[in-house]
Amino acid sequence: MSVAHRPVTERSWFKSSYSGGNATECVECAFAGSGTLIRDSKRVNGPVIRVAAGPWLTFVRALPQRPAE
Repeated sequence: MSVAHRPVTERSWFKSSYSGGNATECVECAFAGSGTLIRDSKRVNGPVIRVAAGPWLTFVRALPQRPAE
């Protein structure tokens, strides 16, 4: 599957597949340039944290794997 590159102005925010439907305690991420942006899903106009690609990849790889359903 190919992924189309989007202009920076069109950020595509997404939640983890672990996020529940109750809309509490969720973060959203968006890929941006050579890193990832993170924000509180309940405060979309609030602060955003930028994490460089290397540290973000290290973090994601350290997460426990979700069992196959």
